[in-house]
Amino acid sequence: MATKFLAKINPLNADKIGTSAHGTAEFTIEGDVLDIKIEMFETPANTSHWEHFHGFPDGRDAAVATSAQDVNGDGFVDLPETEAVSGTTMVPFDNAPHEMNIPHDAYPTSDANGHFAYQQHVPLDELRAKFKAVFGTDDLDLDKRVVYIHGVPASLGLPATVAGAVGSYDAHTTLPIAVGKIEAIN
Repeated sequence: MATKFLAKINPLNADKIGTSAHGTAEFTIEGDVLDIKIEMFETPANTSHWEHFHGFPDGRDAAVATSAQDVNGDGFVDLPETEAVSGTTMVPFDNAPHEMNIPHDAYPTSDANGHFAYQQHVPLDELRAKFKAVFGTDDLDLDKRVVYIHGVPASLGLPATVAGAVGSYDAHTTLPIAVGKIEAIN
């Protein structure tokens, strides 16, 4: 029998980025496969969108960030500001989630209307092994995680106070644009 999870993804930073990104993320565990389906609407158009689940390695329940997390008062909730309530970036929704390689270019790109759909079948044993190597546990605890969608065009003016650079990727790549709590649905 399959175990299913759903996150309703709602806008974050919408008033600053000019779009209200929203959508859903579905997770189905059946046998040794994790099936991930994400569909997003009204994201910044023609933009690469990093997407991940975030959480706390110690198993605490992660929560979605809100404008209350804008601790420096610059009007943006950036990636570092989400960590207090959402934890750390854990598993990417890219071309190989089980490799848990975060900074690269193999994430979905939205179309001219700001839409994208993502689907991946992930070998659960490989994901759990990598997760254990990185976080010390092989329990994904999906119902204690949150999904973040990131990414705005490089042309969007961001104040110097917006942080979140990862490797050669700047805050335009990592700025959260939408977030949703993962919940068990069966």
